[in-house]
Amino acid sequence: MRAQWERAAKRLSLLISDSLLAFVARISIAAIFFMSGRTKVDGLLTVTPSTYELFRTEYALPLISPELAAHLAAYSEHLFPMLLVLGLFTRVSALALLGMTLVIEIFVYPDAWPTHLSWAGLLLLVIARGAGKLSVDQRLGIR
Repeated sequence: MRAQWERAAKRLSLLISDSLLAFVARISIAAIFFMSGRTKVDGLLTVTPSTYELFRTEYALPLISPELAAHLAAYSEHLFPMLLVLGLFTRVSALALLGMTLVIEIFVYPDAWPTHLSWAGLLLLVIARGAGKLSVDQRLGIR
């Protein structure tokens, strides 16, 4: 029975490569952040009045003005997911989104830790393993 399991596990590991895992992780977490970013803007990248209000009230952060925080969040939630999808500057992009996740967890929604932990898991995989073969980083030789 153990030998059968070992053969099955080996076949699965051949079918599901690290590059495929990295690609799925990159696309999954990019979609989450990009869709969130789209709720903060009108048109291409015009931050909406409701976003400013949200950062004044519900998302209020210490040490940073609501207006600056709104812009940083909206632009970050567009730029870094796009870079993740391309697999360009992947580790830096994932690290930036992990930082954003930590800020959200600590200052905004501390009770949402199961969601944030799942985001962190995807981001940590990408930070640790890189973008994989299906990426611009790989083509450019960026480790």
